[in-house]
Amino acid sequence: MSLLVEFLLIFSLILGAYFSFLAIKSRDLVKAIVFSAGQSSAFALAFFLLMAPDVVLAYLAVAVGIYTIVLLYAVKKTERFEEDE
Repeated sequence: MSLLVEFLLIFSLILGAYFSFLAIKSRDLVKAIVFSAGQSSAFALAFFLLMAPDVVLAYLAVAVGIYTIVLLYAVKKTERFEEDE
């Protein structure tokens, strides 16, 4: 594995972990869904760099596409902001 590929892999994994953290901490549910989609895209890039194109295609279709649309539809039917405890 070349140095550039290793750097991109580490960068995409760190970016995915950061987006996961932002999704957990966000009070705005729409922003949390967008962060979750960003996390999924970063992990899809990591799968691509690990030479797993079949996993990438399935992961992008489900995690970024269907999952995000279903969550946005659910938020549309409820409240956008999470209530304070």
